[in-house]
Amino acid sequence: MKYKLLIVSLVLIISIIYILNSYLTAQEAYMDGIRDEIIRFHVRANSDSEEDQALKLKVRDKILKETKYLLKESKSIDETRSIMKNNLDNIKYIAQKVLEDEGENYNVNVTFGIERFPTRKYGNLVFPAGEYEALVVEIGEGKGQNWWCVMFPPLCFVDITNGTPAHVEEDLMEVLSEEEINSLLAEKNPPVVLKSKLVELFEKTKNYIANKLARLN
Repeated sequence: MKYKLLIVSLVLIISIIYILNSYLTAQEAYMDGIRDEIIRFHVRANSDSEEDQALKLKVRDKILKETKYLLKESKSIDETRSIMKNNLDNIKYIAQKVLEDEGENYNVNVTFGIERFPTRKYGNLVFPAGEYEALVVEIGEGKGQNWWCVMFPPLCFVDITNGTPAHVEEDLMEVLSEEEINSLLAEKNPPVVLKSKLVELFEKTKNYIANKLARLN
């Protein structure tokens, strides 16, 4: 009787984990779709010193001021991507000019491509960890806290002073559906973290039942 009860329990637990895992896998795929519809912009400071952080914001302001005109006529993510790729040298020059004016001689590295980012909050939305397309400006060693925004759709230009758009959900509705926005509003823990917890639970349960069966024998 005990043997049958353990088998039933194991089957039940595996079924629950399978269902949850399938749901989380679907959620990951859903989030991948969201990631494909936005372009991020990051400026990484040389360090977390007060001077380097202030310098980072000056570089940010100047780049956004200049790229605002470049992106003014962009109507799609493809257009924005093309504009950014064609202006990497120009963006680097803008950043270096700011550093020069401030009497700093840090190197500047400007890249555009796919990068992995941790979970970050943006206004009321939570963007889960994962790979995103992004324009990244790295100042010096790039070991300080970074500032970021969504470059497409062009939310970076809505509120540069506060660093966060006032109506991010409404602006993102231009490229994301209401369901996708609600998903970002509800996102609390990255699916990959929940998935790893399920795997951990499964392993512990499997070992527990295996030990119980061994005792019965």
